[in-house]
Amino acid sequence: MTSLASRLDALDWSALLQRLDQQGFATTGPLLSADECSALVALYDDPAPFRNRVVMARHGFGQGEYRYFKYPLPDAIQTLRERIYPRLAVLANRWQQAEKFPAAHQDYIAQCHAAGQSRPTPLLLRYGPGDYNRLHQDLYGEMVFPLQLTLLLSDPSDFSGGEFVLVENKPRSQSRAEVVRLQQGEAVIFAVNQRPVQGTRGSYRVAMRHGVSTLHSGSRHTLGVIFHDAG
Repeated sequence: MTSLASRLDALDWSALLQRLDQQGFATTGPLLSADECSALVALYDDPAPFRNRVVMARHGFGQGEYRYFKYPLPDAIQTLRERIYPRLAVLANRWQQAEKFPAAHQDYIAQCHAAGQSRPTPLLLRYGPGDYNRLHQDLYGEMVFPLQLTLLLSDPSDFSGGEFVLVENKPRSQSRAEVVRLQQGEAVIFAVNQRPVQGTRGSYRVAMRHGVSTLHSGSRHTLGVIFHDAG
Protein backbone atom coordinates (compact mmCIF):
# COMPACT_ATOMS: atom_id res chain seq x y z
CA MET A 1 0.00 0.00 0.00
CA THR A 2 0.98 3.62 -0.39
CA SER A 3 2.14 5.48 2.68
CA LEU A 4 -0.49 6.72 5.12
CA ALA A 5 0.47 10.31 4.31
CA SER A 6 -0.17 9.67 0.61
CA ARG A 7 -3.51 8.04 1.36
CA LEU A 8 -4.57 11.03 3.42
CA ASP A 9 -3.46 13.50 0.78
CA ALA A 10 -5.42 11.58 -1.86
CA LEU A 11 -8.76 12.00 -0.07
CA ASP A 12 -11.35 14.29 -1.65
CA TRP A 13 -10.98 16.95 1.00
CA SER A 14 -13.27 19.39 -0.76
CA ALA A 15 -16.16 16.92 -0.53
CA LEU A 16 -15.25 15.91 3.03
CA LEU A 17 -15.20 19.51 4.24
CA GLN A 18 -18.49 20.20 2.50
CA ARG A 19 -20.15 17.26 4.27
CA LEU A 20 -18.63 18.33 7.59
CA ASP A 21 -19.99 21.83 7.10
CA GLN A 22 -23.45 20.61 6.14
CA GLN A 23 -24.02 17.78 8.62
CA GLY A 24 -21.31 17.99 11.26
CA PHE A 25 -19.60 14.70 10.35
CA ALA A 26 -18.08 12.87 7.39
CA THR A 27 -16.60 9.41 6.82
CA THR A 28 -13.31 8.93 5.03
CA GLY A 29 -13.36 5.39 3.65
CA PRO A 30 -10.61 3.02 4.84
CA LEU A 31 -7.36 4.78 5.76
CA LEU A 32 -5.52 1.90 7.45
CA SER A 33 -5.06 -1.69 6.27
CA ALA A 34 -6.18 -4.65 8.40
CA ASP A 35 -2.53 -5.26 9.35
CA GLU A 36 -2.04 -1.64 10.38
CA CYS A 37 -5.20 -1.80 12.47
CA SER A 38 -4.04 -5.02 14.14
CA ALA A 39 -0.66 -3.47 14.94
CA LEU A 40 -2.36 -0.63 16.83
CA VAL A 41 -4.74 -2.99 18.65
CA ALA A 42 -1.74 -5.08 19.75
CA LEU A 43 -0.35 -2.05 21.59
CA TYR A 44 -3.22 -2.00 24.06
CA ASP A 45 -1.84 -4.56 26.53
CA ASP A 46 1.64 -3.01 26.55
CA PRO A 47 1.73 -0.12 29.05
CA ALA A 48 4.86 1.41 27.51
CA PRO A 49 3.18 3.61 24.82
CA PHE A 50 0.57 5.03 27.21
CA ARG A 51 0.43 7.67 29.93
CA ASN A 52 -2.62 6.29 31.75
CA ARG A 53 -5.58 3.90 31.66
CA VAL A 54 -9.21 4.85 32.32
CA VAL A 55 -11.88 2.36 33.41
CA MET A 56 -15.09 4.10 32.35
CA ALA A 57 -17.38 2.65 35.03
CA ARG A 58 -15.27 4.25 37.78
CA HIS A 59 -16.09 7.71 36.46
CA GLY A 60 -19.67 7.21 35.23
CA PHE A 61 -18.52 7.41 31.60
CA GLY A 62 -20.05 4.05 30.63
CA GLN A 63 -18.45 0.60 30.55
CA GLY A 64 -15.22 -0.41 28.87
CA GLU A 65 -11.81 1.18 29.09
CA TYR A 66 -9.29 3.26 27.20
CA ARG A 67 -5.66 4.31 27.33
CA TYR A 68 -4.17 7.70 26.46
CA PHE A 69 -0.95 7.61 24.46
CA LYS A 70 2.09 9.48 25.70
CA TYR A 71 4.65 11.37 23.64
CA PRO A 72 6.23 10.44 21.31
CA LEU A 73 3.11 9.17 19.60
CA PRO A 74 3.21 6.09 17.33
CA ASP A 75 4.08 7.10 13.77
CA ALA A 76 0.61 6.38 12.36
CA ILE A 77 -1.09 8.56 14.97
CA GLN A 78 1.41 11.38 14.55
CA THR A 79 0.84 11.25 10.79
CA LEU A 80 -2.94 11.36 11.22
CA ARG A 81 -2.65 14.42 13.44
CA GLU A 82 -0.15 16.29 11.29
CA ARG A 83 -1.69 15.59 7.85
CA ILE A 84 -5.38 15.95 8.72
CA TYR A 85 -5.19 19.01 10.96
CA PRO A 86 -4.21 21.54 8.22
CA ARG A 87 -7.17 20.43 6.09
CA LEU A 88 -9.58 20.85 8.97
CA ALA A 89 -8.09 24.13 10.20
CA VAL A 90 -9.53 25.89 7.13
CA LEU A 91 -13.07 24.89 8.14
CA ALA A 92 -12.37 25.41 11.84
CA ASN A 93 -11.34 29.00 11.23
CA ARG A 94 -14.47 29.63 9.17
CA TRP A 95 -16.60 28.17 11.94
CA GLN A 96 -14.86 30.50 14.41
CA GLN A 97 -15.14 33.46 11.98
CA ALA A 98 -11.51 34.29 12.72
CA GLU A 99 -8.02 33.11 11.86
CA LYS A 100 -7.72 31.44 15.23
CA PHE A 101 -5.97 28.18 14.34
CA PRO A 102 -2.49 28.16 12.75
CA ALA A 103 -1.94 26.19 9.55
CA ALA A 104 0.52 23.64 11.03
CA HIS A 105 -0.42 21.26 13.81
CA GLN A 106 2.93 21.63 15.57
CA ASP A 107 2.25 25.36 15.92
CA TYR A 108 -1.19 24.69 17.38
CA ILE A 109 0.24 22.17 19.84
CA ALA A 110 2.81 24.77 20.88
CA GLN A 111 -0.10 27.11 21.68
CA CYS A 112 -1.79 24.35 23.72
CA HIS A 113 1.38 23.72 25.70
CA ALA A 114 1.90 27.44 26.33
CA ALA A 115 -1.64 27.52 27.74
CA GLY A 116 -0.86 24.65 30.13
CA GLN A 117 -2.39 21.86 28.02
CA SER A 118 0.60 19.56 27.45
CA ARG A 119 -0.75 16.02 27.86
CA PRO A 120 -1.41 14.16 24.58
CA THR A 121 -5.03 13.18 23.96
CA PRO A 122 -5.00 10.44 21.24
CA LEU A 123 -6.42 7.31 22.82
CA LEU A 124 -7.07 3.63 22.19
CA LEU A 125 -10.47 2.33 23.34
CA ARG A 126 -11.48 -1.28 24.06
CA TYR A 127 -15.05 -2.56 24.40
CA GLY A 128 -16.34 -6.03 25.27
CA PRO A 129 -19.87 -7.43 25.60
CA GLY A 130 -22.08 -5.06 27.60
CA ASP A 131 -19.71 -2.12 27.23
CA TYR A 132 -20.79 1.31 25.99
CA ASN A 133 -19.71 4.95 26.05
CA ARG A 134 -22.11 7.64 27.24
CA LEU A 135 -22.68 10.74 25.12
CA HIS A 136 -19.90 13.24 25.77
CA GLN A 137 -17.57 15.90 24.37
CA ASP A 138 -13.75 15.69 24.41
CA LEU A 139 -12.83 19.19 25.57
CA TYR A 140 -9.92 18.90 28.09
CA GLY A 141 -9.37 22.63 28.62
CA GLU A 142 -9.82 26.15 27.25
CA MET A 143 -7.97 25.30 24.03
CA VAL A 144 -10.38 23.23 21.91
CA PHE A 145 -9.96 22.36 18.25
CA PRO A 146 -13.55 21.99 16.99
CA LEU A 147 -13.10 18.76 14.97
CA GLN A 148 -11.76 15.31 15.81
CA LEU A 149 -11.89 11.76 14.45
CA THR A 150 -12.59 8.20 15.51
CA LEU A 151 -11.13 5.31 13.52
CA LEU A 152 -12.49 1.75 13.74
CA LEU A 153 -9.66 -0.75 14.21
CA SER A 154 -11.79 -3.91 14.48
CA ASP A 155 -13.48 -5.86 11.69
CA PRO A 156 -17.25 -5.16 11.98
CA SER A 157 -17.89 -8.89 11.47
CA ASP A 158 -16.10 -9.56 14.79
CA PHE A 159 -18.68 -7.78 16.96
CA SER A 160 -22.36 -6.83 17.11
CA GLY A 161 -23.82 -3.62 18.49
CA GLY A 162 -21.30 -0.99 19.48
CA GLU A 163 -22.45 1.60 16.94
CA PHE A 164 -20.88 5.05 16.90
CA VAL A 165 -23.62 7.57 17.72
CA LEU A 166 -23.73 11.33 17.16
CA VAL A 167 -26.45 13.49 18.73
CA GLU A 168 -27.21 17.03 17.59
CA ASN A 169 -28.98 19.47 19.93
CA LYS A 170 -30.55 22.45 18.18
CA PRO A 171 -31.88 25.34 20.27
CA ARG A 172 -35.63 25.00 21.02
CA SER A 173 -35.77 21.68 19.16
CA GLN A 174 -35.69 17.99 19.97
CA SER A 175 -32.38 16.15 19.63
CA ARG A 176 -31.45 14.23 16.49
CA ALA A 177 -29.32 11.08 16.59
CA GLU A 178 -27.15 9.70 13.78
CA VAL A 179 -25.68 6.19 13.76
CA VAL A 180 -22.41 6.00 11.80
CA ARG A 181 -21.32 2.55 10.63
CA LEU A 182 -17.65 2.25 9.70
CA GLN A 183 -15.50 -0.26 7.88
CA GLN A 184 -12.28 -1.52 9.42
CA GLY A 185 -9.64 1.18 9.07
CA GLU A 186 -12.20 3.88 8.28
CA ALA A 187 -12.57 7.12 10.23
CA VAL A 188 -15.44 9.45 10.97
CA ILE A 189 -14.53 13.12 11.40
CA PHE A 190 -17.01 15.10 13.47
CA ALA A 191 -17.64 18.26 15.45
CA VAL A 192 -16.25 18.15 18.98
CA ASN A 193 -18.53 20.64 20.68
CA GLN A 194 -20.57 23.04 18.54
CA ARG A 195 -20.92 23.90 14.88
CA PRO A 196 -22.63 26.78 13.08
CA VAL A 197 -25.83 26.18 11.10
CA GLN A 198 -27.48 28.64 8.74
CA GLY A 199 -31.16 29.11 9.52
CA THR A 200 -33.92 31.25 8.06
CA ARG A 201 -33.15 33.97 10.61
CA GLY A 202 -29.39 33.79 10.34
CA SER A 203 -26.64 31.61 11.71
CA TYR A 204 -26.92 29.75 15.02
CA ARG A 205 -24.90 27.07 16.78
CA VAL A 206 -25.88 23.49 17.51
CA ALA A 207 -24.25 21.33 20.19
CA MET A 208 -22.82 17.94 19.23
CA ARG A 209 -22.12 14.95 21.49
CA HIS A 210 -20.90 11.46 20.61
CA GLY A 211 -20.85 8.01 22.19
CA VAL A 212 -21.02 4.28 21.52
CA SER A 213 -24.10 2.06 21.91
CA THR A 214 -23.96 -1.18 23.91
CA LEU A 215 -21.76 -3.90 22.43
CA HIS A 216 -23.73 -7.15 22.27
CA SER A 217 -20.95 -9.59 21.37
CA GLY A 218 -17.29 -9.77 20.37
CA SER A 219 -14.70 -7.06 20.96
CA ARG A 220 -14.31 -3.61 19.46
CA HIS A 221 -11.23 -1.36 19.38
CA THR A 222 -11.17 2.20 18.15
CA LEU A 223 -8.58 4.95 17.87
CA GLY A 224 -9.54 8.45 18.89
CA VAL A 225 -7.54 11.36 17.48
CA ILE A 226 -8.13 14.70 19.19
CA PHE A 227 -6.08 17.61 17.87
CA HIS A 228 -5.76 19.64 21.09
CA ASP A 229 -3.86 18.44 24.15
CA ALA A 230 -5.15 18.23 27.72
CA GLY A 231 -4.44 20.34 30.77
